[in-house]
This record gives sequence, structure tokens and C-alpha cells, in this order.
Amino acid sequence: MKEDPKPLKSILDSTFPVLDQALKAQKADLKAREVGSVTYVGRGIARLEGLPGAKSEELVRFPGDMLGMIFNLDPEEIGVVLLDENENLKAGCEVHRTGEVLDVPVGEGLLGRVVDPMGRPIDGRGPVHTMMRRPVEREAPGIMDRDPVTVPLQTGLKVMDALIPIGRGQRELILGDRQTGKTAIALDTVINQRDKDVLCVYCAIGQRSSAVAKLIADLRQHRAIEYSIVVVAGGDAPPGLQFVAPYAATTMAEFFMEQGRDVLVVYDDLTRHAQAYRQISLLLRRPPAREAFPGDIFYIHSRLLERSTHLRKERGGGSLTALPIIETEAQNISAYIPTNLISITDGQVYLSPDLFQKGILPAVDVGKSVSRVGGKTQLAAYRAVAGDLRLSYSQFEELEAFSRFGTRLDENTRKTIEHGRRVREVLKQNQYKPIPVPEQIAVLLAVTGGLFDDLPVDRIPGAEMKIRRAVIEQIPQLCKQIQAGEKLSHDNRKILLDVARNAIDNGDSDGDG
Repeated sequence: MKEDPKPLKSILDSTFPVLDQALKAQKADLKAREVGSVTYVGRGIARLEGLPGAKSEELVRFPGDMLGMIFNLDPEEIGVVLLDENENLKAGCEVHRTGEVLDVPVGEGLLGRVVDPMGRPIDGRGPVHTMMRRPVEREAPGIMDRDPVTVPLQTGLKVMDALIPIGRGQRELILGDRQTGKTAIALDTVINQRDKDVLCVYCAIGQRSSAVAKLIADLRQHRAIEYSIVVVAGGDAPPGLQFVAPYAATTMAEFFMEQGRDVLVVYDDLTRHAQAYRQISLLLRRPPAREAFPGDIFYIHSRLLERSTHLRKERGGGSLTALPIIETEAQNISAYIPTNLISITDGQVYLSPDLFQKGILPAVDVGKSVSRVGGKTQLAAYRAVAGDLRLSYSQFEELEAFSRFGTRLDENTRKTIEHGRRVREVLKQNQYKPIPVPEQIAVLLAVTGGLFDDLPVDRIPGAEMKIRRAVIEQIPQLCKQIQAGEKLSHDNRKILLDVARNAIDNGDSDGDG
């Protein structure tokens, strides 16, 4: 039996007008697309021809979705910094403009994650879920948008919180020779921010993969990864990726700062960042200056660190505290990059290899370290002990050096040296063991009050642990007052000294300090 074609005809008759209407509404949109070609490929850089409308710092796309950032705009060619590995890139490959600048994802979804400077996850935990992206290069807040640094950022380290305090919104440089404990101080500071409502961003630049893996494991072990973002551009990463890493980390931190949160960002380390910038600048034939660094090496670090500040309440009231780390060679803190960064930052913590070799950890050289802002933010209780502590410690260091040349010392000199040895012993602290503020105050008050002067040096760690336990158990209300920033009155000082004296007199105690 033959089917009736009428239903099919009626369907077609009703469909064609709709299609005709859709085709009439659709207008062809021709877009101009600039295509260039690669003329040279080097270690982490490429040179292009074509792309007449290209702009500085614009992203370009190579075959295989590989990205690069325009660095040089010369009359005959364009210099590009590669942001991905370039094994398959060769001369003659096509390259396209994107019309965009480098940006990274920002938001709560990054907390607890390990990412590269492009925001791509490298911790094996799936994609990062964020709603926003922001450019890595952003202008620093204006002068009128900033407030003075007024709130302390506690590191949990006695020598830092008492003698070289840091405020929220400050930039405090950590410098010293290799293997002197620079990363350890930054890591302890991050661990100490647990339950203090401070988010942390750790940026590893040019570090060994094994060192970064250990650092991430330490953060996980001490439950610090939950409020941290780790940005990694390892030593095997392209130099362009190492160069953009600290700017990307700062953009991620700024998102929280602009929401009114307090953020700590650690750059570990800017020596390797400067070396990566020198490498790509020399490969792209930029004129070298002192030590072969390009002439704008100061500017790349100043424009990075000026983004760290304490915002006014009208701008959210958040803060971004920076702990840049640099490595010195043979204790030369007057070298080019160290002096640049010392002049940009608000103080420095110098770690001495001599102290490190003597087992005095953290190996902070109090005489060469300074905080140009933190003293104004320091809790009031610290001011009651910090002056005496610094004075007795500096006198001890001076006398200790002279005492090596003489065998006979008068009684006052001998007492000063013995007291100083106990101060130095108290300032020692093991890694991963940050100490709460009230316990620090009690121990420091005990040593400045001379309570340890009659104890052998090897018994001081045990006595210190006994004092810390006694303070928590016996005077919790006073501990809360100290934590709240109240001044240490004469009566409170006497109570603390009595508790400490009783704790020491109650017998020997074993502790690890």
C-alpha cells in the first residue's frame, strides 16, 4: 500500500519558512585575525614576525594551546616569554593574538590548593572551582587608600615577636646565606596563623621540587594548608613562569584583602625571581646593567611589594603582609639585589650562618635586624620587656667578643656575660613549635628579671616549659588580658614573676623548649 505524501509535504511547508527566517536574521560577521609566525625559539623565549597590532604584555597563542606573553616590541620583531614548555615549538609555527593579558583565578576555591602561576592545579585533586579571574599585573593602592599599620602579626617566635615585630600590612625582608633557616621562619609564621583569621599565600619560585614537596607536607601535617594557597613555579619551570609567579600569588591574595580579610604572602625567594628576569632579559637582548641585571630590576620588585598594605575602612580594611625572602652570598648584605630590597621593605630579619653553626636557632642576628613599622603595632605587654631584652642582649654580644681576648674579667662584666648567655638560650626555639603570646611574655619577663641567672644553661629549657605550663594553669585571666593587648601593670608584672619564680623553685623539669 502506497503512503500518502501529504503529511510529509505539510511538515516541510511549515519548516521551511522558519529556516528562511532564521537564515535572514543570521548575518555573516567577518573578523580580522592577526596571524604571525615564529622566527626563533630559545630557552624560554621566542621571537615572532607579523602581528602589527600586538601590545605589550598581551598573551599570544602557539600551536597546541601553548601560551606566551609579549615582552619586547621592536620595529622588526616581537620578543615573547613562553609560559609553557616549548619542546614542540619551532621556527615557522603560526602564532595568534588573543587580545587579553595574563590573568589568574581568584576566590575561596583556591584555599587548600597547590597551583602553578597560571592557576592550574598541580596537587592531583581535580579542577579549581572559582568564579572570577583577575590580571596578574595590577596597580598598587594609592596613598590615600592606605591606613597606618596598627595590628601585630604574631609569628610565634620569641625573638621575632619581642625584638623584630611585624604588623599586618608590613613588608619584612628575610635574608641570609643558603641553609640558614629562612624558609623555616616563614613556615613557622604561616603555621602560627591557625585560628588567628589570617589567610596565607606561599609562593615558591625556582625551588627544588623535593623542597617544595616537603614544605607542602609540613603544611598538611600542621593543618596549615586549610587556610593557605601554595603557588609553585619550580626550578624546572620556564623562566617566564617563574617571573610571573609572585605577581600571580599577589593577585590571589589581593582578592581576600579587598574583602576586608588579613592575608600573609611569602615570596620564596626573590633572588631566583631576579635571576629568571635577568635570564629572559638577556635572551631577548635587553641592555644589561650592573651584574648583568636589566636596568629596571629595582622596579619589578618595587611594583610587586608596593601592593602589600593595610587598606582604609572605606576600601574594606583588609591587609596584605609580605615576607619576601632573598639569599645572600658569603654574608654580603650590601650586594645589588639585597640592598634594592632592603630599601623597598619596612625592615629586615638577617639570619647569620655563624649563629646557625653554633646551634642557635632561629639564627636571627638581632644587631643587623630591624623592624621599621612593627614596634608601633606591638602588643603593650611586649614593650615592658623588649627594651631590657634588646639592651642586655646587645651588651652581651659586644662583651662576648671582647672577652675572648682577655682571661681576667671583673665581676660586673662576668655577670653581664652570664646573663646574656641565658637570654640567648631563652630566645632559642625549635621549628614547628610557635609559642602563644602570654607564655612568651612570662618567659621573657623571667629572663630579664634575672630568674634564670642562677640556673645552669642546660636546665633553662626545662624551667621555661615549667613556667609556660604554670602561667596557663594558674593565671588564665591575666593571659587573656595580655592577648587582648592590655598594658602590663606593676601588679601584673609582679604576679607573672611570682608564678615564674615558684615554677622554677618547684624542682627540675624536663622539656624541649
